Amino acid sequence: MNVTTIQSDSDYRSAVDSICSPVDNSDAERVLQEKTEATKSIVDAVRTRGDAALAEFSEKFDGVALCPDQFEVTQAEIDVAFDQVDSALIASIKKAHANIEFYHAKNLRQSWEETLKDGSTIGQRVTPIESAGVYVPGGKAFYPSSVLMNIVPAKAAGVNEIVMVSPPSYKGTIHPVVLAAAKIAGADRVFRIGGAQAVAALAYGTETIPQVLKITGPGNTFVTAAKSLVRSICDIDTEAGPSEVTVIADASANPRYIAGEMLAQSEHDEEATSVLITTDASHIESVPAAIEKEMETLSRTDIIRTALDNGGHIIVARDLDEATALSNLIGPEHLAIYTESPRAILENITAAGSIMVGHNTTVVWGDYIAGPNHILPTGRRARFASPLTAEDFRKVSSVIEFSDTRVQDLGPDVISIATAEELTAHARAVEIRQKD
Repeated sequence: MNVTTIQSDSDYRSAVDSICSPVDNSDAERVLQEKTEATKSIVDAVRTRGDAALAEFSEKFDGVALCPDQFEVTQAEIDVAFDQVDSALIASIKKAHANIEFYHAKNLRQSWEETLKDGSTIGQRVTPIESAGVYVPGGKAFYPSSVLMNIVPAKAAGVNEIVMVSPPSYKGTIHPVVLAAAKIAGADRVFRIGGAQAVAALAYGTETIPQVLKITGPGNTFVTAAKSLVRSICDIDTEAGPSEVTVIADASANPRYIAGEMLAQSEHDEEATSVLITTDASHIESVPAAIEKEMETLSRTDIIRTALDNGGHIIVARDLDEATALSNLIGPEHLAIYTESPRAILENITAAGSIMVGHNTTVVWGDYIAGPNHILPTGRRARFASPLTAEDFRKVSSVIEFSDTRVQDLGPDVISIATAEELTAHARAVEIRQKD
């Protein structure tokens, strides 16, 4: 765990450098480039050879031999999987589904049109995209929450066809709880295909898997690289990086609560980042102690320890204004505010993917059941990007209809501007509509 105590402006600049400035990642960049090249060959193979390539890669990477007619999970299989899941868990998934659906329905813009005094109309039409592909990871664990967070916003937006893909990593198919979540959320088609090959199949289409217009969902570096490679022909949600949390705290914060946030994000993977910015110097000792105590009962301690050793930070700020400024520079994926007056801090937050306000509000609420999406901008992208919402599955078309009066009124202005730009054909398109 890296510890910094800010006592001067120079210390503040050092703290900024330690958590915000690029570091020498030459080896990591080399590995990423190698993975991208390997991914490109997979994407190209699926694009040119379709289902045959999918079958080869499923056997090579997942150890599962599938014929193309076995790629799709049938409705009967989904129904059987649903019945296998504990009824209490089904009830919890349904409750989470209802909360997520309620939240995302609030996000939707409406089409509008306004008639001007001269009879012209301007406006916009908001329509859903026709199809979306949802990637649900299934390597180290199984994620019904990711099913809900991807499909529910698309459903709320009115997407006509939602295609889900996930690796056949549970007895040669998809885990029953993931299939149950897909049924609850309303996936139209489900395929037991994973990895970069699944992303390529969604982007280009194969003999079996339909082409979609947008791909969303988290995955490993190969999945992320594949999404980046296909984004020229279909939209994607984001190129997600490792999990992140920043906690702003003061003396009122419970060290166990802070430790809980840092542990929860660190167990995702070894590259996760957990930052505590506090005005209470006693947290330098109390929070690591709480972390060690809690780890006695946790399952993924090796991952957690590596993440905290490399990406764990405790920064003692001179005051809460400084803590807030640091957090805004980080622009974290998740921000938890554990202070005596968290709403006062919230007013000054300008960059965070998801904000947890007050001591009761763990990031985990947002991961599962609160309603907002857990698909969030990472890598400081929250300074300019937003969480996945229903609006990301919709598009806007401008609508313009000019009356005769407006044509005559604004024509000379457009002719003047177009002529200045030496776009004479533009000017002429207006001139031929002018009355003598």
